[in-house]
Amino acid sequence: MSNSYKASVNKKYNFDLSTEDLNSLDIKPTNTSHLHVLKDNQPFKAEILSSDFLKKEYEISIKNSKYTVVITDQLDVLIKEMGFSLGNAKQLNNLKAPMPGLILEINVTPGQEVKEGDSLLILSAMKMENNLVSSRDGIIKSVHAKKDDAIKKGQLLIEFEA
Repeated sequence: MSNSYKASVNKKYNFDLSTEDLNSLDIKPTNTSHLHVLKDNQPFKAEILSSDFLKKEYEISIKNSKYTVVITDQLDVLIKEMGFSLGNAKQLNNLKAPMPGLILEINVTPGQEVKEGDSLLILSAMKMENNLVSSRDGIIKSVHAKKDDAIKKGQLLIEFEA
């Protein structure tokens, strides 16, 4: 069974995409925030202006136009249909890797106080830099990863004090 995704652009245009659709895209990163895109033999330059991995929301610039893209998978759709929300996860006491990748930067140390939305670490995955932010106010209990670590999906990265 292939995975399916839904993409919303500017809350106006909606697309259903399969893993095969995504794999067929001709997109090459030129640096950490710039991409070269080839569509119907036409080249485009795209820039990732911002990314919020927890909300799965990305702001992208193509040909001087800005687009807000939200990408969800089957699980996100199911959770929404069941009436649950990410707001219920604010009491989590740890941060686990949402996907495999490479740790580019750790922004916290044990004992440090953080506020909701503070950057905890930068994870390079799927040709993008993902800024993982704190889902709550709290104090960092321990950090289980370091810069340049290759991590697996679900791996414990940061623990908060209860």
